[in-house]
Amino acid sequence: MRVLGIDPGSRHTGYGVVASDGDRLISVAYGSVPLPATVPLPVRLGRIFAEISRLIEETRPEEMAVEDVFVSRNARSALILGQARGAAIAAGIHGGVGVFEYSALAIKQAVVGYGKAEKGQVMQMIRLLLGLHDLNDPHAADALAVAVCHIHARTVSRRFRIADRP
Repeated sequence: MRVLGIDPGSRHTGYGVVASDGDRLISVAYGSVPLPATVPLPVRLGRIFAEISRLIEETRPEEMAVEDVFVSRNARSALILGQARGAAIAAGIHGGVGVFEYSALAIKQAVVGYGKAEKGQVMQMIRLLLGLHDLNDPHAADALAVAVCHIHARTVSRRFRIADRP
């Protein structure tokens, strides 16, 4: 299984592609798309769509997982984040990839074992799980965590389906 994880943002959208052979997690690609605040929002959204589309074409993930919007005190920020998520999701659908969504709590729970873990703890676990000792991009780390969360969720789902068979 190969999964593209997305950590959407209006200034940095993180991405991470993780493959699983059933026993191991393997980092295929990761990074972030810088989106300067000086660039108009519609142009940034177009860049998110274009970069995620290019990444899908290059890495050929089977599925895509996106971090869900968290509740924010600032409605404008939440709306802009929702638009960034929409651009990434549209790229996934356009590229023929199934799209799944996970809350930040579920992602942290899957990766760290604690739903209220700090960003630094998530990055450290991703470094350990994927052997990426030089990973320093928090947006890429979060995106890789989204992909790992989805792989874990799919693995558990498959095991339950196998167990339900007569």
